[in-house]
Amino acid sequence: MKINPFLDIVPFHNISEPIIIAGPCSAETREQTLATAHLLKDSGVTIFRAGLWKPRTMPGNFEGVGYKGLKWLDEVKRETGMMVATEVATPDHVAAAIDAGLDIIWIGARTVTNPFAVQEISDELTKHNDITVLVKNPVNPDIDLWTGAILRVYNSGVKRIGAIHRGFGTYGNKIYRNSPQWHIPIELHRRFPNLPLLCDPSHMGGKKQYIPTLSQYALDMGFNGLFIESHCDPGSALSDKEQQVTPCELNSIINSLIIRSLNDDYTDINILREQIDQCDDELLELMNRRMSICNEIGKLKKDKKLQVVQTDRYDTILQKMTTQAGKMGLSADFIKKLMTIIHEESVRNQIKILNEQS
Repeated sequence: MKINPFLDIVPFHNISEPIIIAGPCSAETREQTLATAHLLKDSGVTIFRAGLWKPRTMPGNFEGVGYKGLKWLDEVKRETGMMVATEVATPDHVAAAIDAGLDIIWIGARTVTNPFAVQEISDELTKHNDITVLVKNPVNPDIDLWTGAILRVYNSGVKRIGAIHRGFGTYGNKIYRNSPQWHIPIELHRRFPNLPLLCDPSHMGGKKQYIPTLSQYALDMGFNGLFIESHCDPGSALSDKEQQVTPCELNSIINSLIIRSLNDDYTDINILREQIDQCDDELLELMNRRMSICNEIGKLKKDKKLQVVQTDRYDTILQKMTTQAGKMGLSADFIKKLMTIIHEESVRNQIKILNEQS
């Protein structure tokens, strides 16, 4: 399928950047919802978020207050003038949220993983598409799944669309709750240059101490805004208490952020970029030369009936290259990954040569 990278997407309601969407993981009570909203309003936040339907991993956990919370969000909107947003996972959620006058809905990571569910939501959106829809990345690092969800929503007639990067699930010990894998949202931006892209440092980090660093990193990379969980009393939160900040803490985080210029049309930068382009050309020429030599080796292995993978030789190359990288101030881990990719391509080419008919 050919993707049009310049979908006729319109911006969020004339909101200046960075866009800050904040509020509790879950609307738990009317009092907690309104208290948090008023504190965030005082901090300058203009879009309030709160989950009503919570798709929990394990049964028995707090799954949200459901439809009755829509009245609380309506009160937030009337009392503070803030726009309000919540997560939807079914067509009924969409209809109810729109009937309640919500400004923004988002489709969560678990739902985006299921194209059937996204299509059902999109079918409902065809009936009332004058709303902003944000699409979180799927749980697994699948760029096509994320792209497909965005296109399904777009095909429903919705024109105010944005994407939320919340990281990807991994197994085992790790620093962040969800691995950032920044190259994936970069690829999404390449596919849709005019699609607003927000970062959810709360779900990405899993702990509130990571929010400032992840937020700044996202803005430095050109993200349009942040999607942050904030609770008036995080210690008593019924869900995700470790990753929520108070409105006061959020205000400090926002004030500490460095907003960098989008204009990079500077002579010095352009000169350096020309040098990078030259290096890239040289890298391609060297890579082509290296692959040609590897192919010649593949032909010799075929003649001598030798196995393609020579483990000792590969280990020697890795050891030499990572050692030299360290001496040159380069990341040994980066060079190891790079050489692994090159080796895999060399092996693939040599196996192809071994199986060619003489």
